[in-house]
Amino acid sequence: MSNKVKVLIVDDSALVRQTLQSVLSLDPDIEVIATAQDPIVAVEKMKKMKPDVITLDVEMPRMDGITFLTKIMRQHPIPVVICSSLVGTGSLTQMKALEAGAVDIIEKPSVGTQKFLEESRTRICDTIKAAAQAKPKARTLPKAPPQKLNADAMIKKSTQAMVETTDKIIVIGASTGGTEAIKEVLMDMPLGCPGIVIVQHMPEGFTKSFAERLDSLCHITVKEAKNGDSVLNGQALIAPGNKHLLLKRSGARYYVEIKDGPLVSRHRPSVDVLFRSAAKYAGRNANAAVLTGMGDDGADGLKELKDAGARTCSQDEKTSVVYGMPKEAFERGGSQIQLSLDKIAHYLMKAK
Repeated sequence: MSNKVKVLIVDDSALVRQTLQSVLSLDPDIEVIATAQDPIVAVEKMKKMKPDVITLDVEMPRMDGITFLTKIMRQHPIPVVICSSLVGTGSLTQMKALEAGAVDIIEKPSVGTQKFLEESRTRICDTIKAAAQAKPKARTLPKAPPQKLNADAMIKKSTQAMVETTDKIIVIGASTGGTEAIKEVLMDMPLGCPGIVIVQHMPEGFTKSFAERLDSLCHITVKEAKNGDSVLNGQALIAPGNKHLLLKRSGARYYVEIKDGPLVSRHRPSVDVLFRSAAKYAGRNANAAVLTGMGDDGADGLKELKDAGARTCSQDEKTSVVYGMPKEAFERGGSQIQLSLDKIAHYLMKAK
């Protein structure tokens, strides 16, 4: 009996279908059981086969990927990974796909150096295997976006909080299922909360739209981090895709450094890189959380943070889309407590 992850590829490009099938077939734990050029054909193939994971393009003839995804999640929930080359304004569509129930995004494989191809294959195969462990959940109605306050109102509401949270920092790491988990945590954050730095495993080019989408939904400001950005109260910085992000400190000022480098814990950006830098430069002034995701990225870094005096937590199994990273963080002793997703923001806001 085979324990391979069975994949259905849905894309209108024959070249993409062939390339993706070739990439996935190199992994002994993955089997491509079928391909389809559009959702109509995919439905017919799903009647005969039972894929564990579907890779889905969003721009296709006859039926777009978002409509197909919505039907799948309503009628027959199954882990879906968006496979797309759209970036910039087009990647907003991928954000909508994640909100509709897709568990992750992969960038369409393309030609490049041997190192690029090897890293791309690693990311794609790891994402598919993580998706196979996901527990698709019913979508709830999103909270109404808050009204952004003007500068005077923000000063009046946040001055006291800023005094109370001086030199505090919040660091968060997540992977599969993390886009929705991060959204929930940040939507619960009040104005004047400590500065937040986040690593979410996501392809290059998509993190900017992800940050912009969160900024439109949250009370606080959310932006994709740039090298040298200060970490400010009431603001969250998200690591850009395919770049490591480190927390640094100069006097009383926290700032971020964006760097290239090899994959760490099979990822770039890596949660471990952020957490270890936070342990060094923030120590007991940090509050940290590991959210949903496959693998162990962040587990060792969270242990370093805890040993440095930081307040730490991890998402519980029940609310995690994939209970891999939070499980490792807790079992290795880095997480002081496991919490349901709706309690994490409150925990991160607490002073020691």
